[in-house]
Amino acid sequence: MKVLAFDLLVEGKPLAVEVDGKKLCIAKVGEEVFAVDNICTHSDAELSDGETNGYKIECWLHGAEFDLRTGAVLTAPATIPLKTYKVTREGNSVTISHNSNQE
Repeated sequence: MKVLAFDLLVEGKPLAVEVDGKKLCIAKVGEEVFAVDNICTHSDAELSDGETNGYKIECWLHGAEFDLRTGAVLTAPATIPLKTYKVTREGNSVTISHNSNQE
């Protein structure tokens, strides 16, 4: 489990965090926060080096896009969805679980 401050997150700019040894990508969309695996399922690129637009995160290397809410692939060349992780927000406190929603 990892706890961080909501006001440190910037919309459109994902953030890499490590939760119990697992590298995740955290993204803020409005008042919501999402967590997905940080490595693109198409290539060995860190998604936190890319950008978000609404609920979409784009891999900077080849342009694959994923839905932050579900991990679903939105555009090629990726074909495998991302794992998503449980995020809880209470006021300015954001808690990220290391357990995947798909496990």
